[in-house]
Amino acid sequence: MVVTHGSLQRAPGRCALTIGNFDGVHRGHRALIERVCAKARELELTSCVLTFEPHPREFFDPQAAPARLTRLRDKLELIDAAGVERVHVARFDRRFASLPAQRFIEEVLVKGLATRWLLVGRDFRFGARRAGDFGALEAQADRHGFEVESMADVVFDGTRVSSSAVRAALAAGDIASAERLLGHPYTISGRVAHGAKLGRSLGFPTANIVLRRPPPLAGIFVVEVDGLGPGVASIGRRPTVNPVPLPLLEVHLFDWERDLYGEHLRVRFLKKLRDEQKYDGLDALREAIARDARQAREYLVNHG
Repeated sequence: MVVTHGSLQRAPGRCALTIGNFDGVHRGHRALIERVCAKARELELTSCVLTFEPHPREFFDPQAAPARLTRLRDKLELIDAAGVERVHVARFDRRFASLPAQRFIEEVLVKGLATRWLLVGRDFRFGARRAGDFGALEAQADRHGFEVESMADVVFDGTRVSSSAVRAALAAGDIASAERLLGHPYTISGRVAHGAKLGRSLGFPTANIVLRRPPPLAGIFVVEVDGLGPGVASIGRRPTVNPVPLPLLEVHLFDWERDLYGEHLRVRFLKKLRDEQKYDGLDALREAIARDARQAREYLVNHG
């Protein structure tokens, strides 16, 4: 998959395109992508996704923006796995946000991406002040030489699939429901950083991953780390000792002792055990971690 960023240079060939944030790359997103890939093969076009960095809601109101389900790196890997040939990551800044809908069509869709066929959700909005909609695309399609199609919402197990629904499931600690909506396990990835070595002193060494943004879930979890095996993990602010301003992901692996500093880990969440708590001293904290580890091992034995 070819990934381009920033300013658009006219593509050498025409594309079948879909547009969106694709946060989580859930079942609904994959339905869009599968339709685009199929149409690209039919019309002998390049399959293409246009997405944004940062998310538009993060640009307009960072404090109120929802937690991200996936970092950009992980999102691109999931889109790649779905079979897309090209992704363009548009920098969502003040200039991009102020593009009138007509210029978005002309400069981005037509000149920049050479769109021949376009698929969007029926409620898709674009351009400054979200003035453009599906009707505007339909009105301009013939003039600019592309076809446009809309896709209905995807419903799975009676629930409309959306990034918001996945976030709600994760916030409630319902990992199984989140995984069903995603169509793949929920994971967080990142690079292991040096910490205060508190876990090691308590007998439970951890691999610490600093999260740049608050994640959509918090608490103590049973996890599996790709290539390294099972463990128990905490996402929180460490209220008992050495509190941190942003949530930290701390993973204690059951069958691993080697240092992992600087390595990139992918942590898969299996089950939530409990919420984070503040304890009266290190002894109480040590006992709580030991209970968590026992419960995690029991879960893995029963669900292995």
